[in-house]
Order: sequence, then C-alpha cells, then structure tokens
Amino acid sequence: EVQLVESGGGVVQPGGSLRLSCAASGFTFDDYAIGWFRQAPGKEREGVSCISSIKSGDTSTYYEDSVKGRFTFFSDNAKNTVYLQMNSLKPEDTAVYYCAADRSLRLCRYIMKYDYWGQGTQVTVSS
Repeated sequence: EVQLVESGGGVVQPGGSLRLSCAASGFTFDDYAIGWFRQAPGKEREGVSCISSIKSGDTSTYYEDSVKGRFTFFSDNAKNTVYLQMNSLKPEDTAVYYCAADRSLRLCRYIMKYDYWGQGTQVTVSS
C-alpha cells in the first residue's frame, strides 16, 4: 500500500525557513513522479515543485515561479523521504502543503491528477 506522510509544518515569521518532509512507503521513488502542492484558504490547490519518474528520462526539478530561488526539493532515497526546504518565506506561502506520487511517465508538471496523496501539513507565515 502506497502511503505518504508529511511533517515539518508550523508557524514562522516572514523571512524564516521551514523544511517539510514526506516519508513514503509501499513504493520506490525511481518508479514515481513526486510533487509538492499547496492549498491556501479559499484558493485552488497549486503545484509548487516536482520531480518526474526516473523512467521518464527527465532529471530536472520543476519549481513554480513564485518559489524559484527560495524553495528546494530534494530526496534521501535511503530513507525513502523527500523534502521541501523553504527559505525566505512570505505570508503568501501560507497554505496546507501536500506531497503526492504518481506512476505516470509524463513530465511531472504535466500530470493532471496524482494518484496518491499525503494528509497535508499546515504552514503559516505570519508576524
């Protein structure tokens, strides 16, 4: 059974940092695209960052424009865990953050619907 469990959310002041973790079980990263998404109150869920399945042949990491240069997506395959390092946080980054996985071989930013989702972790950026 595929499971994703996020952690690391919290309350941070503008300009601060947080590191989100997504521990995966039931699958290996090589076979899946992995994405970080967020949903702010009253807004639609949006993609933040993602990596495609290794089998897709794409090794790049995608970042949504508003987080480029501030967020970093990386993984620890030995721990079957992916991370989202978030620096220079802004109030507009406040949202519930989710990680998701999908077996599609498409480039991750073009996957319309990820199959597996974590429960989400709240990030609040406020002074």
